[in-house]
Amino acid sequence: MQLGGWGEVGVALAWFVTGSLLVAGLLGCLIPILPGHLILFVAAVAHRLMLGEASGLRWWSFVILALLLIASQVFEFFSGAAGAKWFGGSKWGSWGALVGGIVGMFFFPFGLFLGPLIGALLFEKLFAKKENAAAAVSGVGSVLGTVAGMVIKLAVGVVMSVWIFIDALELV
Repeated sequence: MQLGGWGEVGVALAWFVTGSLLVAGLLGCLIPILPGHLILFVAAVAHRLMLGEASGLRWWSFVILALLLIASQVFEFFSGAAGAKWFGGSKWGSWGALVGGIVGMFFFPFGLFLGPLIGALLFEKLFAKKENAAAAVSGVGSVLGTVAGMVIKLAVGVVMSVWIFIDALELV
């Protein structure tokens, strides 16, 4: 394959860029400041743009990657609230975990865990008028939900990375 006279150097460079973006995307699945899944999607798009038809990536891969990206983001966004609800919190505890999670993002890294916890706890106390113990259980549930969301976010990131490799190498 000829890439504007670059030959195999161009293919190697394209794979280097793709691999670098995949590593950055997986790191972004662990470090909430980086948009991990979006970087993984960009890795696939960049690979296709750099290598064209020879990239091995087909259109349905982009659909699957986009759906995984969207599903993961929705799940992560609501995981703290779902955890609070799962542990017996009220709708106020869920809303508090959601608001706390959003505010907590600005206080990285501790805010990621403390935001949903404090939000659920405060909303349960202030709006649902729950006792300390019940409000604390809702807060702990929000933290466990947030951790579950992070684990699923990483798992989806790994699935996206593997999918890109499998399709690019035409193993399916």
